[in-house]
Amino acid sequence: MTNQPETLSWRDGEVPVSHRFDDPYFSLDDGLAETRHTFLAGNHLPERFRDGFHIAELGFGTGLNLLATLALWRQSGAAGVLHFTTFEAFPMAPQDMIRAQAAFGELSGVAQELAPHWGAARIDLPDLRFELIEGDARTTLPGWDGRVDAWFLDGFSPAKNPELWGEALMAEVARHMVPGASAATYTAAGHVRRALEAAGLAVERIPGYGRKRHMTRAERST
Repeated sequence: MTNQPETLSWRDGEVPVSHRFDDPYFSLDDGLAETRHTFLAGNHLPERFRDGFHIAELGFGTGLNLLATLALWRQSGAAGVLHFTTFEAFPMAPQDMIRAQAAFGELSGVAQELAPHWGAARIDLPDLRFELIEGDARTTLPGWDGRVDAWFLDGFSPAKNPELWGEALMAEVARHMVPGASAATYTAAGHVRRALEAAGLAVERIPGYGRKRHMTRAERST
């Protein structure tokens, strides 16, 4: 069953806030800078890019992480195809995605290219293979057969969206990582770090973005 698009309010006219989780979709300071610090630099990108590099994400939201990643892929001169799979229980309506993305003029070219595809489960471009898997990740991820090079763990705050940060789901995250794969998230919550460690990952707390003093990075060695 397809869920109804998420209902929103808008802070300062451009930052969407989820009514369901009472949480903004990206940093009130600079969402793009936060994405670059947390998910791109946090996963040591673009240094690790290669043909077929596969990123998976918990929480698609506005699509900002995808836009920033594809822009970086192109800027870095990476050859081949980027694979990007995202798990989202409550997809944002396409018109709301477009409105939210408009705050990031630096990504306008990529945003305009992808805008006609929002709402589709798959996007295939010469340099991108994208899939959105809709539904509760606790149900959809265990049945997925992919294995990835990097995870973007970008659900709403663990305090407001605990379902996306539980030990069982973090174990599934680890199970879908190839040796040497990494995961990064903005949160440094102790129970999240412990769940990742319990899944067999090497976990470190590193400097976060803006007002967040710390964030979390994890890696699978074998």
